[in-house]
Amino acid sequence: MVKYAATKADAVEFTTAVPPQLVKLLKTTLTLLLILLLGACSGNDELPDIGADTGEQQIYQEAQKYLRGGNFDLAVKSLQLLESRYPFGRYAEQAQLELIYAHYNAFEHEAAVEAADRFIRLHPQHPNVDYAYYMKGLAAYTGNEDIFNRFLPTDPTQRDTSHAKEAFAEFGQLLSRYPDSPYAADAKARMVSLRNLLARHEINVANYYLRRGAYLAATNRGRYVVENFQRTPAVADGLAVMAQGYILLGMNDLARDAIDVLATNFPDHPSLDKNGEFSSDYTLDGLQRSWVNKLSFGLFDPPQPPQFNTRPEV
Repeated sequence: MVKYAATKADAVEFTTAVPPQLVKLLKTTLTLLLILLLGACSGNDELPDIGADTGEQQIYQEAQKYLRGGNFDLAVKSLQLLESRYPFGRYAEQAQLELIYAHYNAFEHEAAVEAADRFIRLHPQHPNVDYAYYMKGLAAYTGNEDIFNRFLPTDPTQRDTSHAKEAFAEFGQLLSRYPDSPYAADAKARMVSLRNLLARHEINVANYYLRRGAYLAATNRGRYVVENFQRTPAVADGLAVMAQGYILLGMNDLARDAIDVLATNFPDHPSLDKNGEFSSDYTLDGLQRSWVNKLSFGLFDPPQPPQFNTRPEV
């Protein structure tokens, strides 16, 4: 039997953020188009009548046809029918595995997780149970996505990260239980990306706190990234957040320590000038106002809330 692998190249791909208003407009437009399309094609989503005497192999072959054709809704129905009629047949276990895959590609993420949990519970010693753990991780991460996320570029670090944390745990379980699994390498790579995502999310939260004037909360977020997400690209921004937060809190000694660590490890960070000193509207030397702001008595070109969002080129 052939095991199906996920068709999504990378569930945690980082993309350039699109303005929320544009994303909302595009999603609304595409939703309306999809509703019209589904209304026109609703008759094609019904599973053809299958006689009570239809054999197990014939139903399984029908399910394979739907899987190959990308009709995952009908594939789900066919596989469920197969299992209900032949729960102990020769294709039962394989159908349960493929049902996970069909649910996942039909964007039925919770159903995919449930199907994976069920397979793991019923067949803990199955030679392909590692695939169920792997698909469970994929489905957990994409649990807050829909079909439009495949076509509209969005920033996953700006969204709720509960699914990312769950997926990280699921992939970790796969690696701990089945380190030699053929899915281990991909799971490990996804865990690296998920860890980067979680670290970047913390920086986004820190930037929000800086905009709101909650400098202590922002500083704590930056320190959390530095302490808990070593070897991620967000560490440099975490140090910059710490430096800026300590400056705004008047803790110049701690700010100097953070700046020195930043300059030593990330001398090209955009928050540093060519001499390795912190460059911002708010520095150790005080507020740096532009000449326009000074001449207009603060009416024009006011100092902006510091923001740190440095990402490596991809």
